[in-house]
Amino acid sequence: MDINGLDINYKISGPDDAAHTMVILQGWGTEMGLYDSVAAAVNDTYRVVQFDLPGFGASDEPKEPWNVDAYADFFCGFMEKLGIKKTVLFGHSYGGRVIIKLAARENLPFEIERIVLADSAGVMPEKTASQQFRVRIYKLKRNFLKSKLVYPLFPEVIDYWMSKQGSEDYKAASPMMKKCLVMAVNEDLQSIMPLVKQETLLVWGDLDMDTPISDARKMEAKMPNAALVVLEGTDHFSFLYKPVEFRNILRSFLGIGGAA
Repeated sequence: MDINGLDINYKISGPDDAAHTMVILQGWGTEMGLYDSVAAAVNDTYRVVQFDLPGFGASDEPKEPWNVDAYADFFCGFMEKLGIKKTVLFGHSYGGRVIIKLAARENLPFEIERIVLADSAGVMPEKTASQQFRVRIYKLKRNFLKSKLVYPLFPEVIDYWMSKQGSEDYKAASPMMKKCLVMAVNEDLQSIMPLVKQETLLVWGDLDMDTPISDARKMEAKMPNAALVVLEGTDHFSFLYKPVEFRNILRSFLGIGGAA
């Protein structure tokens, strides 16, 4: 599908005449196939849309760095192209950021019936004094090495050093997506979480080190209609490690009876 000049990879499963639709928004750096088990949990009843966000999987990268709001704008165009007027939204990690932004908006071109956030991003971690010190030291080194006097002397060595800094997601990203990721992780969405009025299911792994369980508890406290379910012994991909338990929780939340 072409949306504003970007080739977007997507697929749809479930009955064409289904009364309800669910759209899955993926985590950073994943591809839509990772969420096949989520789709399979409900697509006996729901029409389920999976897709790769721009810059993820097989979809084109954005032509300029996008912040989370730009991804939310893109998603509105995606929904309009598919003609979807009402949906349940499932978001994992970065996908949760986009959903929080969407749900906090007024006058969306579609209705969000319910929300499921699995190990969602959106809470900026508070840095300790030592972490803040390390960030300052890194910035000083970076600015020195990238200066006009130093960089021309050792460009390959400096580029290699720069490529090894940051999180695994950052190191794996293209130059364009690095800029998108930096804008995302430096934005705290807690101030808009009270605007998320929809019934929201939070599913979390208690061993999640990327978006810790403390983030989930903050979301539950700030979102008026949110409830948290913890999948014990799982990490940032909680829904993958306990698929049967997750399926039962999801179907119960959506009011789907019987086996998937």
